[in-house]
Amino acid sequence: MTRQERRDPNVSRRALVQGLAVGAAAAATGVGGALAQNAPAPVGPPTTITSPPRDFSPRGAPTTYFWDPDIIAVDPSFNDLAQPNTSIKRLYTGLLWAEGPAWSSQGRYLLWSDIPNNRQMRWSEDDGHVSVFRMPSNYSNGNSFDFQGRQLSCEHLTRRVTRYENDGTATVLADSYNGKRLNSPNDIVAHPDGSYWFTDPPYGGQLYEGEPDAA
Repeated sequence: MTRQERRDPNVSRRALVQGLAVGAAAAATGVGGALAQNAPAPVGPPTTITSPPRDFSPRGAPTTYFWDPDIIAVDPSFNDLAQPNTSIKRLYTGLLWAEGPAWSSQGRYLLWSDIPNNRQMRWSEDDGHVSVFRMPSNYSNGNSFDFQGRQLSCEHLTRRVTRYENDGTATVLADSYNGKRLNSPNDIVAHPDGSYWFTDPPYGGQLYEGEPDAA
């Protein structure tokens, strides 16, 4: 067969080059598409929503993980503060607005504030019973216990920080600063040196549980 016989008279050199270019582009597109499909999806922020949603009530199934998957620490240093083999459990529901949980190591109970209902609630570890602990509570918000086991409460209505002594009496720790009433004490913690540290933001006085100053 001669060279002239092998050449297709219907295919020009320009058409051949154009065909090769189109094939190369299609191959590149196919490779790019494959790479795009294999590329990892963007990593989003951690979420506290379990899929499917968990039942946190006592009827819910216990977690099979050594570390509860719904406990997420933004700062890794907090991982040392959590108990790994304990799962999240809902102790009580039906409150309007709960805040200020505090654990009594002496009484073995959990205390918190039900602010709109002007009361404090208590969950007992021995039988899981929840009851009203103190009512009225002067619309208390944050609670804590000092190193002597005495309860500390920040009260919005009276705009003061109160310590409940072991004999049941109440001691007002602070209700003013520089001759002016506190705003709405919110959270409190005891220091080993015997002092108490608390916050005093202004927003509590603007709500129904506060007692704002006269205009």
